[in-house]
Order: sequence, then C-alpha cells, then structure tokens
Amino acid sequence: MYWGLDEIILFFIVVAIFCVVLELAFRLGRHHRTHSNDSTRSHLTVLQTALLGLLALLLGFNFAMATSRFEARKTLIQDEVTVIGSTYLRAKLLPSDLRGKMSAMLRDYVSARIEFMRAGTDEKLLKAASESSRTIEDQLWNLAAAAEAQGEATAAMNLVIQSLTDVYNVNEKRRAEQDDHVPATVINLLFVVAIGALGFIAYSYGLGHRRRHGSTAIFAILIAMVFTITLDLDQPRSGFIRVGEESMLRLQEDLNRMSSGNERPRPRKSRQERIAGNADNARSQICQVRSQTIACQSLSAG
Repeated sequence: MYWGLDEIILFFIVVAIFCVVLELAFRLGRHHRTHSNDSTRSHLTVLQTALLGLLALLLGFNFAMATSRFEARKTLIQDEVTVIGSTYLRAKLLPSDLRGKMSAMLRDYVSARIEFMRAGTDEKLLKAASESSRTIEDQLWNLAAAAEAQGEATAAMNLVIQSLTDVYNVNEKRRAEQDDHVPATVINLLFVVAIGALGFIAYSYGLGHRRRHGSTAIFAILIAMVFTITLDLDQPRSGFIRVGEESMLRLQEDLNRMSSGNERPRPRKSRQERIAGNADNARSQICQVRSQTIACQSLSAG
C-alpha cells in the first residue's frame, strides 16, 4: 500500500495519469507544430532518448532495491524459524519443570508470530501481536534469569540462553527490516521521470501530427505495471506478493507434535527399495575390502 491506496487502485490511477499526460502532450505538440523545424525535432529526440535512458535506470534501480529488501525479509523469517526450533530442542535438555514452562512459552511465541504475520496492515492487530511476542520474550528471559539465580547454570541452560539471545536478535532485525522500504523520494522521482518521458514522446508525435497513442499507451501500461510491482515488493503486508508464513506454520506443527510426544511416522520402504539398499551396502563393503587389500599389499611390497 502506497499513498494510502491499494496496489490495484494505484495501478489504474497511474495508468490514467499517464494517459492524460499523453493526450495533453500530444495536443501541445500539435499546437506548436507550425513553429517547429528540424533543429527542434532533433533536440527533442535527444531529450527523449536521455529521459528514456534515465527512466530505464530508475526502474532497474528501484526494482533491485525492492527485490533485495523482499529477499532479506524472507531470509530473516527462515533464520527466525531456525533459532526458535533450536531453542525448543535445547529446552528439552533442561529439568522437567523448566522444560515444560519454556516449551509452552515457545509454542505461544510461535503463535504470536503467526498472528503478527497474518495481521496485514491492521494497526490494532499488529500492535497486539507485537506486544504479545515482547511479553513472551520477557517471560522467557525472566525464567532463564530465575534459573540462573537458583544455581541451575548448567551447560544445557547456557545453550538455551545463547539460543534465546539469537531469538531476540533475529526478532529485532526482523522489526528493523519491516520498516526498511525504498525511499519515497526515489519512488516519486521515478514517477516524475516516467511522466516526463511519456510527455516528450507524445509531444514529438504532436509535432509530426501523427497519433500513435496505441503503442505509446501499451508502453505506459508496462511502465505502470513495473512501478506497481516494485511498490508491491516493497510493501510485504499488502498486495499480491507477500512474505509467506508456511515455514512458521510448519514450525508450529512440529512443536505441537513434539509436545504431544507423537513421532512422525517414517515411510515404509518397498521391497525393491530394500533390495537396492542391500546391494548398495554390499558394494560399499566390497570396495572397503579391496582398498584394505591393496593397502596391505603395498605395505608388504615396501
């Protein structure tokens, strides 16, 4: 969401603005056609080429910035899932009373993170989910500090404290990355340059008194599409392209499964797979025997 508008609405608004600019610039060029000459047309061609080159540069620059931020958000989600899972596994090494409390808090923390990802652009839901995750973080740290104060600073507890530190650090990075967007000044500059480039194209058509709004309108629509997709990538909570929550949902499923004590059933191998596996094991054993025989022969020869 940009300028307080949904991406679809923004796309049609941008296309409408571009079409209005094309029509006005064409009429202005037709009005000045009688006062133009070859030198004026040559000068306009140079300016038009320069603006199109600048537009291509800004489009690529903005798209690259938005894509890099989108990939960074996805990477942070994976990192967060990894550190939460590691913390949960390390918490299973603690004594039973600490293990139960910390495991329950970590499951609640994952639920709060999923609620935060599903909140979208609703400020109330975002604030509630963020406060919930912060509260659980404080509770986890208080629980670890209490165990440390009671002299339970075992090797397992040290590992858990290290994992909690990683969870906190990744969470802070994620919050910072959520607020890291392509600067609005750069986006506005791209919009202005696009208007200028389209305006010069239509003005040149007006000087030649030939309407080519069909091809120019297609070009304008393509620019509007790239412009809208760039904004969509830069706004991960709205639009069509969003950072998925699948990895966090899989983590929640795994934590619930481990807490209930149910192990995931292993797929049963077929008879052909078992035969193939036995053949591979036999081949590996034969290779080991051959290598040992060759080594013994070399030692005897020496």
